[in-house]
Amino acid sequence: MWKEFKSFVMRGNVMDMAVGIIIGAAFGKIVSSLVNDVIMPPIGLVLGDVDFSNIYIALRGQHYPTLAEAKANHVVPIAVGTFINTIIEFLIIAAAVFLLIKSVNRFLPKPPTPPPAQTKDCNYCKLSIPAAATRCPNCTSELTA
Repeated sequence: MWKEFKSFVMRGNVMDMAVGIIIGAAFGKIVSSLVNDVIMPPIGLVLGDVDFSNIYIALRGQHYPTLAEAKANHVVPIAVGTFINTIIEFLIIAAAVFLLIKSVNRFLPKPPTPPPAQTKDCNYCKLSIPAAATRCPNCTSELTA
């Protein structure tokens, strides 16, 4: 059993997937920092000193200046600002993955174009005949282009 597990883990695609997951997790942390520490502060400043991470809806009516204080006082919040930050993170990650795939696809060989059809169907008997034929050998009808 150990030998089978070792051969499974050492396969190339399993190792590639593990490396991808590790790099993806690190990339997610970088994007979270980019959104929370670089992108959202200027947007909040433009919108009148709004801190998106502290925007919430209190379900019990009490309101506190920060989301952390609200949670500490057992207020049940709907964290709208955190949700907005998460949406922006997702959009940045999706754009980065799109650009990565697009750039990798540029270096991959183009799939070969299929050769032109060697046969065509007769308009009358519907049997397959050579593409250059002008008369069907099966039903002897004249074919149009």
